[in-house]
Amino acid sequence: MQDDNATTAAEQVATAPAAPRTPLRVVFMGTPGFAAVILRHLLEWDGCEVIAAYTQPDRPCGRGQQCRPPEVKLLAIEHGVPVYQPLNFKTEEAVAELRSLRPDVLVVAAYGLILPQSVLDIPRLGPVNVHASLLPRLRGAAPIQRAVMAGDAVTGVTIMRMEASLDTGPMLLQKAMGIDINDTAGDLHDQLADLGGRLLTVALGKLADGTAVVIPQDNDRATYAAKLTKADGLIDWNRPAAQVHAHIRGVTPWPGAYCTIQREGQKELRVSLAPGRIGPLRSDAPEYEGAAPGTIVGLVDEQLAIACADRLYLVDSIRPADRKPMDARAFLCGYLNACECDGGLAVCV
Repeated sequence: MQDDNATTAAEQVATAPAAPRTPLRVVFMGTPGFAAVILRHLLEWDGCEVIAAYTQPDRPCGRGQQCRPPEVKLLAIEHGVPVYQPLNFKTEEAVAELRSLRPDVLVVAAYGLILPQSVLDIPRLGPVNVHASLLPRLRGAAPIQRAVMAGDAVTGVTIMRMEASLDTGPMLLQKAMGIDINDTAGDLHDQLADLGGRLLTVALGKLADGTAVVIPQDNDRATYAAKLTKADGLIDWNRPAAQVHAHIRGVTPWPGAYCTIQREGQKELRVSLAPGRIGPLRSDAPEYEGAAPGTIVGLVDEQLAIACADRLYLVDSIRPADRKPMDARAFLCGYLNACECDGGLAVCV
């Protein structure tokens, strides 16, 4: 949920300055959908000319292991922007090729490659990065997911000058955005990408007319957002329900939240869970108060109720391994053999 009234100390301006008389020569560097949204904003802004797009090489993905072009590449081709896909910038040839483009600015967003100082020194007005957090909080690869998983109420976007070290450069602009109690990482991804694209054009306009003000980051306040792995999806039911809810939302859509259900007399069943809602206190229902965390206690309001440290957590969509998602009652009947129940059906671990 976006909150345009939320601001931070580094926020400089509410509206973009006039586009520079001579459009900036911009080389864009990015790879996934987040970066493609940023690139689209640049392509629609009359203050720059995107003279090239750098993106990672096409790589096999999915069960068929067929190559899928990065989203930035597809968008660049659609708009007639030349595309470059070097493996890295460890060779002088790759650096020289970029230098020959004579960019005024490098704009980097979720590129996925570390840029050496020889690359950062090329653009006339410097390299600029779009980062999806309120720096110095959550430097690193997964700021959107980690903000949700931590239960943060606010996140945002920072436009910064790039340095050789990770996300440490001085800030040009920063704008905050609220996180709703039911926002997933996927929801915020799209909102922050759009906010980042709009904020970027403001920052570039200021760089072009010489009015940009840089604000150093406070390294003492820095935190790190580690890249997610599939293991991050495992739910810990021993935590309070609010933390479980934040965790599930933070790993949605990837890697997805999951647990393994132990059923008496049957083999373990791995299930994936969509975000649900925080249910009643266990102490308010004597029949659930003694249930161990992770216990599936039955249906509450037609949702599958699972005990957490303090409350029940209610989910209405469950997907058994290699099956389609199903509602709570269908899962209860089909996999726990308990269309009607009094509690203590199985345990999630």
